[in-house]
Amino acid sequence: MKHYNNQNIRRQDRLLEEPRAEELLKSGEYGILSMVTPEGEGYGIPLNYVWDEDLNSIYIHCAPEGKKLKCIAQNPNVSFTVVGRTKVVPDKFTTNYESVVLACTARTHLPEDERMAALGLILDKYAPEDKSIGLKYAQKSFHRTEILRLDIVSASGKCKRVHA
Repeated sequence: MKHYNNQNIRRQDRLLEEPRAEELLKSGEYGILSMVTPEGEGYGIPLNYVWDEDLNSIYIHCAPEGKKLKCIAQNPNVSFTVVGRTKVVPDKFTTNYESVVLACTARTHLPEDERMAALGLILDKYAPEDKSIGLKYAQKSFHRTEILRLDIVSASGKCKRVHA
């Protein structure tokens, strides 16, 4: 993955290796998009996504208007976090976890061909058995669908593994 760098992680004993970070980005069910509102407040929202390895970007589909688009219009610098496996270890008073944090620049108003290709990638990930039906649905609802592209500026990963 381009721009993967764990040097600034305070706990160097908890680094998530790059191959596992890539697998987590590929297979994660959802991520949290964090932004700043035009009023200066923090705003985070869980969203389905797909990672385009070739572009090193995240694609997210949404409505063509709404709070996240207002946030991005004001400030396109966002964070996207994917959390993988977690497990509370009560007798150790801790939690096993793995996560990847991406600093990104959000892009909207993508060309139609890129938006449709992104919808195809999303269908490949979440509905591969129903992709042909999904593409027909995507074409019908295309006019009311926005696609966000998050270009990854930097990425890091962390994990904790305590044996119970």
